[in-house]
Amino acid sequence: MLGSMVKEHHSKQSKRKQEQEVRRKEAIEASNELTQSLVDHLNVGVAQAYLNQKRLDVEAKQLHVGATNFAKQTHQWLQLIDNFSSALKELGDVENWARSIEGDMQVIQQTLELAYKTSRATQATTGVATTSATATSTAAAAIP
Repeated sequence: MLGSMVKEHHSKQSKRKQEQEVRRKEAIEASNELTQSLVDHLNVGVAQAYLNQKRLDVEAKQLHVGATNFAKQTHQWLQLIDNFSSALKELGDVENWARSIEGDMQVIQQTLELAYKTSRATQATTGVATTSATATSTAAAAIP
């Protein structure tokens, strides 16, 4: 009887060890699944962050190219405006030169008219020969 009790005790103990081993394996498997699930969840976030970073890098490069092109275009516009400004200044200089020439021509015209009138008046009073010499000398003196 004592032998059967010992056998029964050993068999129950063996059964419990087997059940414990099964439960331990199930617990390990469940913890592995949980760990894998957590890692997968984190990997999704990391992968999304990586994709976002790649998109940001591409957009940053595009922005840099756009800014560079804008700077070049702005520089060209500034050169065009400078050239236009220089052309306007030259036109102003030409206009001033033309006014100066026009003023000089008016002075010459007035001098010639005065010489002509003087010569006509002298011619009427003294004669033709004396008047020609006076008109020529007056015209020569009036021209600078």
